Amino acid sequence: MECIVTRRAQFSASHRYWLPELSEIDNTEKFGLCSRFPGHGHNYVLFVSLIGEVDKYGMVQNLSEVKKVLQQEVTSQLDYAYLNDTWSEFQQTLPTTENIARVIWARLAPHLPLVNIQLFEHPELWTDYQGNSMEAHLTVSTHFSAAHRLAHPHLSYEDNCEMYGKCARPNGHGHNYHLEVTVKGEIDPRTGMIVDLGALQKVIDNYVVEPFDHTFLNKDIPYFAEIVPTAENIAIYIRDLLQLPIQELGANLHKVKLIESPNNSCEVYCTQAPSSAATAQMNEQILVSV
Repeated sequence: MECIVTRRAQFSASHRYWLPELSEIDNTEKFGLCSRFPGHGHNYVLFVSLIGEVDKYGMVQNLSEVKKVLQQEVTSQLDYAYLNDTWSEFQQTLPTTENIARVIWARLAPHLPLVNIQLFEHPELWTDYQGNSMEAHLTVSTHFSAAHRLAHPHLSYEDNCEMYGKCARPNGHGHNYHLEVTVKGEIDPRTGMIVDLGALQKVIDNYVVEPFDHTFLNKDIPYFAEIVPTAENIAIYIRDLLQLPIQELGANLHKVKLIESPNNSCEVYCTQAPSSAATAQMNEQILVSV
């Protein structure tokens, strides 16, 4: 039987986003605070996923041996290091989260049956790399607070209560929503980025966080006047809002995950074009932002 197992590791390191062929002004404009000398640091958390058949001892891999490989090939070299000068791979391509994951994969692949490398730069930013040349996934996590009421406009109050329970109460209720937006793209061979992170965060803020935060979704977001704002419908709408703006940044939206509460979450993937309703409100938001 085939199985996937994951081993966690961590290291603390610093890096700087700086291209010597650019001027100081251009580096600052391109990388912002990340260009400051001598750099900045992170507590990186690494998850290495391995695939294989379960052997007669009940293991895909002996995790004690996996730990030794990770220490020898990765953590002993990167822990308390200045990444730009540590590995030769970071001389040509900057040590962004995406590129660090890619290089870790290359260093571990001769020793382990890898299926995924997940690297957290901090709890709100991480990447997944699966060995597909320069392709990687980058995830940004954010949050907003909003209220909603689950009630279908064509059902009676009694029928809505039967369908949605307490969530159909007339004055609604609120959540602290956590949102994870995953984009997919090619790692730039020089900057190490699949997308401008500052621009991506601005798109998410402008199209989702600012319009949604501290609202009653049913009344303040026109889309939900007729569409019941379940977690599923909210996630679908956010996906449709973000698809085109992220494409304009040079990446592709891959997945939206909306966590409504510790007990409730949903994920939607990009498999079709944005809906006309979402596009209409997106255009309205573009006009407002201008």
